[in-house]
Amino acid sequence: MSSDDFPWEPPLTGTETEHLVGALDRLRTTFRWKADDLDATALRARIGASSLTLGGLLKHLAFVEDYTFTVKLRDEPPGAPWSPTAWDDDPDWEFTSAAADTPEELYALWDGAVERSRSRLAAALADGGLDQLVHVSGPDGRHASLRRLVCDLIEEYGRHTGHADLLREAVDGLAGEDPPAGWRPRAGRSPVGSRP
Repeated sequence: MSSDDFPWEPPLTGTETEHLVGALDRLRTTFRWKADDLDATALRARIGASSLTLGGLLKHLAFVEDYTFTVKLRDEPPGAPWSPTAWDDDPDWEFTSAAADTPEELYALWDGAVERSRSRLAAALADGGLDQLVHVSGPDGRHASLRRLVCDLIEEYGRHTGHADLLREAVDGLAGEDPPAGWRPRAGRSPVGSRP
């Protein structure tokens, strides 16, 4: 199989930047595959007492993408569709409000946030590399590096891709570690079980 069959795979050899960005993109792809091509009912499905849904995870990770490479990176507002007042009455707003969004809206929101993040990250890397300090700082006032932001986002995706793995298997039995060769994301329009 060629690398065209698995474009999300990080390089076997490469620079630190290539490996970190490649690891992030592989997790993004695996998460998107786990949440891919579902209808509204499937995106709202829960397991047991947990309130997590694939739709909520799509919206949460879209926000994390935008927040990481705006507020944390440069102290810029995350922009539309994120309103700071959305969380005033519900600290889990991005998770809970996803139930009112259509599959097409959720997929477009996540896909758009990832594209914006890729662009912002590429610009930041070109403007100073992984060692540059970013806006966000710890309690002691020391600023984090861009490397830390990328590693934090890898961790966030690792956690939530595991959640998505369990949720998706409960929805329709889809299981596996990696997308199949040649996989490409689809918008969620097909009711579960009606695909050929």
